Amino acid sequence: METSSLSVQALADMGLELAEYDRLIGEFYDGALDPKLMAKTLRHVRSLFQANYVTLILRVPEQPDLGLMIVVGDIEGEGEVSYWAYPQAVTPFNNPPMDKVFTVDDVMTEAEWTNSVYFKTYGTVHDTYHIMGANISTADGGKLRFRITRPKAAPKFTASERTLCESLLPHLRRAMHVHNLLDRSESISELYAQAISRLSVATIVLDQHGSVLRLNPVASDLLERADGLKLVGGRLEATYPSDNRELQRLVRNAFARDTQSEQLSTGAEAMSVARPSGQVNLGVVVEAIPTQDWAEGKSKPAVVVYIRDAVGRSLASETVTKQLFNLTRAETALAMELANGLSLEEAAEALNVRRNTARAHLRSIFSKTGVRRQTELVRIILNSVVALGKPKLAMLANDELVKPSLKLAQPVRHSA
Repeated sequence: METSSLSVQALADMGLELAEYDRLIGEFYDGALDPKLMAKTLRHVRSLFQANYVTLILRVPEQPDLGLMIVVGDIEGEGEVSYWAYPQAVTPFNNPPMDKVFTVDDVMTEAEWTNSVYFKTYGTVHDTYHIMGANISTADGGKLRFRITRPKAAPKFTASERTLCESLLPHLRRAMHVHNLLDRSESISELYAQAISRLSVATIVLDQHGSVLRLNPVASDLLERADGLKLVGGRLEATYPSDNRELQRLVRNAFARDTQSEQLSTGAEAMSVARPSGQVNLGVVVEAIPTQDWAEGKSKPAVVVYIRDAVGRSLASETVTKQLFNLTRAETALAMELANGLSLEEAAEALNVRRNTARAHLRSIFSKTGVRRQTELVRIILNSVVALGKPKLAMLANDELVKPSLKLAQPVRHSA
């Protein structure tokens, strides 16, 4: 950390030791990883400046008078990433110089402030009389709004406090930039992971010791059935000893490819795993996960195992199938059953329709898709993009898992 007049003068004026300042800066970067930790950081700032509220406004959407923000202070829902009322039309602090700390005194006189619509409407409700803040530019052209407020009975913000606040801005900007990069990376990774699941491919990630780090829903379902592959003590094993020896050999080879990539030019390796049920063998591909040389630590993803169950049911989206081929609901249902390997007679029975009705639907499907044989129909369905649409059940499950919890706060606001 740089030692400057801040560490000598401003920190001393506020009774703040360098160790605490260092801890605060570290908390900003911890907050980049978890919004709950960012709330902890803002609480530290609130205590440091003896403020009644500290607010980080992350985004102001197109909807008027609404902002996505984190607020800490004596208010319901504090510390959460939530939508709060944000009076854009009346706030006098919309367009101060970017990346510069300002106070109310920089923008208007005390009389103008106390007579402003914003203060009368919002400032008096939460007793936010003294305001210090900054609008912070982000790397992607966005804007963060950082606000620290005090009640009227409290003293004004001092020059040393202003200097301290200025020293926090670059760290807050970098921390939020890191957060945005991680969030985008995680979002893209989640999309890829969901796409692989919809293609009915089981994926299992192993660490450098061969223990399972994570697996997708398809893999969870497959391992629960323990038909050919199973988890034993957190490690992936095949049911039959000969298959298991081969599986472990492939995993060891993948570890070797990860550590000796220049010496081993072979890529992923594959094998067939027999199943006690007598069903068609599972297809398994084992591949090393490339990592940067400086990436080190325990539980590092090292190997990925892909598994395909040739007799598993397709997770293709009925909605996408219907839209893609312009099918009716009944035709879509029949096409899906055929794609899952049923004969026309078996599909008719599964759908509880007469065989003649099923044949009529099939003729209509042939006409709409331009194919003449059932095998061709199955091929074009399985090779199309239908599996990449969200199935209804998967969509509900994913929404429950990844949908962020955003609270719509009451229409009261204390920050500008």
